[in-house]
Amino acid sequence: MTCGGPSDVTRATYKNLMRIGGQPVPLNVRINPRARRIIVKVHPSTGAVSVVAPSARAVNPALDFARSERGWIAERLARIPPPVPFAPGAVLPYRGVDHVIRWSGSKRGLVVIDQEAYRPTIRVSGGLEFLNRRIEDWFKRQARFHLTRKVEAYAEALGVKVRRLTIRDGASRWGSCSSNGALSFSWRLVMAPPFVLDYVAAHEVAHLREMNHGPRFWRLVERMVGDSTAAQDWLRENGSQLHRYGDLGSGHAAEAAL
Repeated sequence: MTCGGPSDVTRATYKNLMRIGGQPVPLNVRINPRARRIIVKVHPSTGAVSVVAPSARAVNPALDFARSERGWIAERLARIPPPVPFAPGAVLPYRGVDHVIRWSGSKRGLVVIDQEAYRPTIRVSGGLEFLNRRIEDWFKRQARFHLTRKVEAYAEALGVKVRRLTIRDGASRWGSCSSNGALSFSWRLVMAPPFVLDYVAAHEVAHLREMNHGPRFWRLVERMVGDSTAAQDWLRENGSQLHRYGDLGSGHAAEAAL
């Protein structure tokens, strides 16, 4: 596929347009003075294409670079699976096992795991208009429960103190640790197999002792969960898929750099 000329991109604003295979693709350009190079990103669930430029003077070179990466962008867009909304009949993972959502119109709004169903089932009641929020809130509660248990156990093992634990829908990290002892995790981790959530919890707790990724840090992680290679591989290969469920907008973007 050849690069196009000025007609491919509208340069009036930082919301631009490029064409891939004859189809218009929105392109957002963001200036980040801290960026050391031009980066093109493709969101793994929404397919949004963005370009990061280090300065206003680099905007045009950034757009040229994005056009030169049409093939790479098209390849990633083709990989994006269809979104799965929180809706009756949808199938989504919980603790690494696929569950189907079943809705009943009873007035009492509850979300429960049906252990006796013929297949793993998440049963939701209450008004249908509240179903999406109710399921997401349930996932967040489950994530907080499982992550709190693991974080407390690992913190005790290392003799460290956790100041605060926050659950959110992180756009770029599965977990984070601040210098004041506050930990933050993506609620979507509870969709992954338990060993993946355990690894991320141990990873962030280890940062309470070692704010780096040096040998001593990895020894702490291994002390808590053993070899974490399988968990890291799982996140690398499957993590972006977790962002296709429910409301879209978060996720770890694939990127190309100049």
